[in-house]
Amino acid sequence: MYHPYPPELLSADDPGAVTIELPQATSPYLILCDHAGQAIPKRLGDLGLAAGEIDRHIGWDIGALGLSRRLACQIEATLIHQHYSRLVIDCNRTPGSFSSIPLVSELTTIPGNHHLSAAEIGAREQEIFQPYHQAIEQTLLARREHGKPSAVIALHSFTPVFKGEARPWQVGLLFNRHPQFALILAELLREEGDLQVGINEPYAMTDATDYTLPIHAERHGLPYVGIEIRQDLISDSEGQAAWAERFARLLPLLWQRWEREFGVDGGGQER
Repeated sequence: MYHPYPPELLSADDPGAVTIELPQATSPYLILCDHAGQAIPKRLGDLGLAAGEIDRHIGWDIGALGLSRRLACQIEATLIHQHYSRLVIDCNRTPGSFSSIPLVSELTTIPGNHHLSAAEIGAREQEIFQPYHQAIEQTLLARREHGKPSAVIALHSFTPVFKGEARPWQVGLLFNRHPQFALILAELLREEGDLQVGINEPYAMTDATDYTLPIHAERHGLPYVGIEIRQDLISDSEGQAAWAERFARLLPLLWQRWEREFGVDGGGQER
């Protein structure tokens, strides 16, 4: 059942909003996982969802956290991820937008998101959304202050079929105004010889569709790419390990080519 709640949303029994793993890692890469978790604050009950709905893609990015953790360990990169379902509040959408706290996700109505007061919406933003993005901002600031270069990777997963339409790509690369970093990675992935690589697929990144990379990477002139992996390829530990190994091999090559072709200063920005 859905339960109304006061402006104080998270209780002592709820997990914290954000986790930073390997904060002292040496890699230039910062890995972000916006849709890592599927938790619902206890005060929200089950958001009125039928049993099992939260386990679908509408609730989280299946396989993304497992892949992110494996990759972070292999390339010694800091990983920041959040714990709550995108149905509570989507940490990759601008607060106040129609998709920030969705009334309907794909074809599923979310009863617990209807008729919310301003205080209820504000609690989700203040206690889940803001701590996640503050952690990202503070991490990047600390790296800049220490002259440490940064490239930002946001890891997501996508469904093989969306509203009846099959998606043929194994991996998609997303970008908004600055495509160069993503396009180098696309070349490296295509050179593998066994992949259909989508460019701004399964959707095109814009300020309306994404928040994390436009705000934390584009705004600061940092190289970045959104990586989307088809869920059936990373739904188990074997698939996650295989893709982590692939990216652990390719991402150092991507950084080398980026430095050689564009050059970066101490903060990861183009010279």
